[in-house]
Amino acid sequence: MDRVSLDQIDQRIFAELTKNARISHAELATKVLLSRNAVRQRIDRMERQGYIQGYTVVSGPPGQSPVSAFLMVYRKDRVRGSDVITVLRTIPEVVLCDVVSGDFDLLVRIEARSLERIQEIWEQIAALPGVTDTVTAMTLSSVIRRGTGGVGNAE
Repeated sequence: MDRVSLDQIDQRIFAELTKNARISHAELATKVLLSRNAVRQRIDRMERQGYIQGYTVVSGPPGQSPVSAFLMVYRKDRVRGSDVITVLRTIPEVVLCDVVSGDFDLLVRIEARSLERIQEIWEQIAALPGVTDTVTAMTLSSVIRRGTGGVGNAE
């Protein structure tokens, strides 16, 4: 489906979802002066068009921050190495995967419930046939965390 630009109401809905992705359709409707059904239809359309690409659930004990790491992945074939990306799409803890320029090919952010789960995911990725090497950087603390503001996911 073609991606149609967002009108002012869509932009207001998107901004509210970026602030609070769990807001009810009824509360959102009140904020943007539409019916609940109209809000639901607009959200459904933005999902179909790719403006909203997912909702994230972070598992683990309430109040405990997830463990996160960046994994720099080197692939055997930069141009035809889509098999690695296909597998990464199936791992729910992979919250970001960018193809980047420079020495390594993929920058992958993993958010998991434990360090052990990060290690399991790293082992899975490192064992993929298209991967030649990886470098891992554990996140020590997050000092800035913003919503994606129109790029894709609502947080």
